[in-house]
Amino acid sequence: MNANPAGWRPSMPDPGPCAEAGETVTGNRALMLEERLIFEIGDGETCGVDLPDPAADATNRLGGLARTSPIGLPGLSEPETVRHYTRLSRQNYAIDCGIFPLGSCTMKHNPRLNEKVARLPGFADLHPLQPETTVQGALAVIDELATWLLTLTGMPAVAMSPKAGAHGELCGILCIRAALEARGESREVILVPESAHGTNPATAAFAGFRVEAIPAGPDGRISLEALTGRLGPDVAGLMITNPNTCGLFERDIATICDALHDAGGYVYCDGANFNAIVGRVKPGELGVDAMHINLHKTFSTPHGGGGPGSGPVVLSEALAPFAPLPMVLRNEDGSYRLVEEESAGDDLPESFGRMSAFHGQMGMFTRALAYMLSHGADGLRQVSGDAVLNANYVLRQLEDVLEAPFAASGPCMHEALFGDGTLAKGVSTLDIAKALIDEGFHPMTMYFPLVVHGAMLVEPTECESKAGLDEFIAALHSIAERAAAGDLSLTQAPRYAPRKRLDEARAARSPVLTWQEPGQA
Repeated sequence: MNANPAGWRPSMPDPGPCAEAGETVTGNRALMLEERLIFEIGDGETCGVDLPDPAADATNRLGGLARTSPIGLPGLSEPETVRHYTRLSRQNYAIDCGIFPLGSCTMKHNPRLNEKVARLPGFADLHPLQPETTVQGALAVIDELATWLLTLTGMPAVAMSPKAGAHGELCGILCIRAALEARGESREVILVPESAHGTNPATAAFAGFRVEAIPAGPDGRISLEALTGRLGPDVAGLMITNPNTCGLFERDIATICDALHDAGGYVYCDGANFNAIVGRVKPGELGVDAMHINLHKTFSTPHGGGGPGSGPVVLSEALAPFAPLPMVLRNEDGSYRLVEEESAGDDLPESFGRMSAFHGQMGMFTRALAYMLSHGADGLRQVSGDAVLNANYVLRQLEDVLEAPFAASGPCMHEALFGDGTLAKGVSTLDIAKALIDEGFHPMTMYFPLVVHGAMLVEPTECESKAGLDEFIAALHSIAERAAAGDLSLTQAPRYAPRKRLDEARAARSPVLTWQEPGQA
């Protein structure tokens, strides 16, 4: 590695005779190091490694595609590269740093045992195009995980290939459409309660259905009267989230399912909140026809960054024949086969077709199964109980300083929902969230669900100790008191974050995607 040549790093701005009070010359604050863009650190004219010049008579094998101008990427030495990304990583929040109270997202600890299992030889080095005979163990893992999911949900069939929650929603809706087509019907409406996840109406519309909203009652649950009054021959089904995004269990779910079935429709249950009821409630016994299960939410596989995800879909007896491909099936001799084509005999003659290229996210399957086996049936039941207990603890500890619109409806489930009714004029939900960053916490989910004005949705999960919850509650309680008193300094939070308060809306609408030298147009 070469040391940086003189002048490679731009000079620091002149701070004057001394730094201002409370500031440092470098911008560093002890171990919170100021880090500039990599383009500001490096130099596009310099390379951090020694490369020999190509021979004058070297054959050019690029077919005329060689660059004719500098690429413009900054050159850094290895220490500078390592330090740059390490410093950036210290400015990122993660579940390993503290509580991630995103309501309706279930950001829970990922046990290291799961990671160790996923990295075992034979799992980590699998390839989806290997011959079936060489991956019998992997197919057995998929089958065992499927058995657990069927047992926990009380459903007769499961499609393992969907890659995420929204992908699973699409799978379920396509199964419903295929079932209707098999009956010679072309119903066009999917009903979606106001308390459902936002992806539900998007999925239904993407699948070609017209979406109609069903209002919630004063208790935060679906209005049974409004639902039954809308049922008719044009209704294909209902997409309901249970527990819903108000953090409440839909107590009329069995009646709702019966009403849909009597009207010739089907019930899709969004299983994103399954963590609140796993081991205690079997959706299949309530009449649900399809439900996706986010393995990252309930069974602790990694979550974030858009993937990798896994959203298996359990199906009722009515929808099971239409399950998508590929599908793992067990032979009479105990071996496994992967059915990938619609023309594969009589295995799945009514399948609506291929859902994805391959059989699913193997790394997520191994992690989820490791989680299930390490907890056991009794442990999974305790998971849901602890998650609900923690959420109710948060709700009751904060309801004196934050509006809790459905607290009178009884205990919540896995998440506590608050509104902005107690905040003074000039202070918003966004200010509360930004102030939490100063306290060292990731903000909760904001402005969702839409049925509560200025919503703040907190899901602590079962992973947090009472001491950890008390620290979070103390911070949020103090911020809420300041907000109620009209402390407008909250509108400037966060003050301690590396870039202080950002305008995310402007950044999203007018992104700057390329770096230019200061002063250049």
